[in-house]
Amino acid sequence: MSKAYEKNTITEDGQLLLKKAERDQIETVWDRYEAQLPQCGYCEMGLSCRVCVMGPCRVDPFGEGPQKGVCGADGDIIVARNLCRMIAAGAAAHSDHGRDLVEVLAEVAEGRAPGYEIKDMEKLKRVAAEYNIETEGKDPLKIAGELAHAMQEDFGTRKKELTLVKTAPEKRQELWKKIGVMPRGIDREISETMHRTHMGVDNGWQSLLLHGIRNALSDGWGGSMIATEVSDILFGTPAPKLTAANVGVLKEDQVNIVVHGHNPVVSEMIMLACQSPEMLKLAEEKGAKGINLAGVCCTGNELLMRHGVPMAGNHLVSELVLTTGAVEMMIVDYQCIMPSMGDVAACYHTRMISTSDKARFPGMTHREFHPDNARELAKELVTAAIENFENRGEVYIPVEPVNAIGGFSVETIVAALGGTPQPLIDAIAAGKIRGAVGVVGCNNPKIKHDYGHVTLTKRLIENDILVVDTGCAAIANAKAGFKVADAIEFAGPGLKEICGSLGIPPVLHMGSCVDNARILVLASALAKAMKTDISDLPLAAAAPEWYSEKAVSIGVYTVASGVYTVLGPMPPITGSMNVVRLLTDGLNDVVGAAFGVEPDPEKAAVLIRRHIEEKRENLGLPFMKL
Repeated sequence: MSKAYEKNTITEDGQLLLKKAERDQIETVWDRYEAQLPQCGYCEMGLSCRVCVMGPCRVDPFGEGPQKGVCGADGDIIVARNLCRMIAAGAAAHSDHGRDLVEVLAEVAEGRAPGYEIKDMEKLKRVAAEYNIETEGKDPLKIAGELAHAMQEDFGTRKKELTLVKTAPEKRQELWKKIGVMPRGIDREISETMHRTHMGVDNGWQSLLLHGIRNALSDGWGGSMIATEVSDILFGTPAPKLTAANVGVLKEDQVNIVVHGHNPVVSEMIMLACQSPEMLKLAEEKGAKGINLAGVCCTGNELLMRHGVPMAGNHLVSELVLTTGAVEMMIVDYQCIMPSMGDVAACYHTRMISTSDKARFPGMTHREFHPDNARELAKELVTAAIENFENRGEVYIPVEPVNAIGGFSVETIVAALGGTPQPLIDAIAAGKIRGAVGVVGCNNPKIKHDYGHVTLTKRLIENDILVVDTGCAAIANAKAGFKVADAIEFAGPGLKEICGSLGIPPVLHMGSCVDNARILVLASALAKAMKTDISDLPLAAAAPEWYSEKAVSIGVYTVASGVYTVLGPMPPITGSMNVVRLLTDGLNDVVGAAFGVEPDPEKAAVLIRRHIEEKRENLGLPFMKL
């Protein structure tokens, strides 16, 4: 490995490809980050405001300059307003993803989505029952149509509360009602956030943040949960699959197609086209030994969870995947796709294709997918990728892939436990598993690539703490070798015993970013089985390398659900110590959980272990003094 790039990433493929990128004169995300330094201190503290055109304004944190914006907003108001707008944007991204899937479900019900079908009839009926839809003796497509309509109602403004919040423990629901944060309509909460943060509306920093919590809950227990449930209905509920991760999954002798983004509506059709005999025959005629489909980011996670499709990398590696010279086509949908991708691809033979009506990118050919044309368009694009195979130049795939197992839905985990969460509860009560932590979120060039995820995960599992993960964190841990049965060697003796007896890794891949909803469902099931609230359990969450507004929404709805959450990068809130105190301490008295912020994953692991042992002590379970 190259020591020159160790400051950027802990991964071997990342370091070697950064060296090649420099040789090829490719500008990467790390180059652009360094060019931005020093970044704006006002923005970093949340003290800059562009809400209206009397500004832009900034408040001096040291008291030597302006203490209020032109409108009179002080630091508390500006910080709270900015944070709420981040929550709204993140919730909108996840929830619009959910809406797209619901619209496909509706098209399937009406027979207008060739190639799509109901893959999990049992889940269709189970979710329909949550919406009080009668299923007995009814045609599945009629059920699907009624469910799609009912879910679309959750996006509106006519309800007093979202449907799926009733899957949360009763104590949690009562608390949300008591403090006035029960989410009503998904779009309603986002719209109200934008209204409240308009100049001259809500200027109470506490009331702003309280609504921010409600907005985030409309994502976690609304849009994201809907996205996960409908994905399972349409494409199948995940079960364990063998897979592999890192850039070594690309094949020198095959046509390589990479899907990138977040929505499985496109990638599922691309996968089916790649598997068709017609396409495989064409690839052979063009001199390739097959068609290799690989993923980047959460679109890849969706395919991994259901089909075992390998992962070429996570967010910060997306540019580097192209520098291999081995990718015939990258097909993107939306979210976490850097606008630089088209420029990088132009230096190689890679064709870049954008597919969403709401996401266009410079340097990409736009081919819009809709339910009625997706099957045929997927074949057209795979054909074009195969024909591009002969245009390759130098190919550089510097590493071998790392094996992994993915596909741990809540249904899979409960089935592995014998159909009930009781064995997991028993293992926690006995101290063989100290607790469980969701390690989730993005990559961020401010923190060495994958270091936060991998280091934190390693420290947790070696201390008998079960880790479940999603998103870019899940790919990092797969590349680190934590997701095979032999990975129990990294685990403490208790966790090793339990995972060994079940034949599972100590780190369970639960899916894409929206699939954090699966973690909520699992936590809720444990709380219900123990007749308590989520906030009483020895659970925690962490986002060691987060960067996006989606992560802000995830973090807020996780804390609001009762789970202590440690962030790596500091959110832009330090311009208001009132906001900092509320989020890192005061929320304990409001929702029973709060945030921690610690960029060093070694120290973050200690914070989490202390929290878990405190919860164990409160429950009367054996605990260790740290």
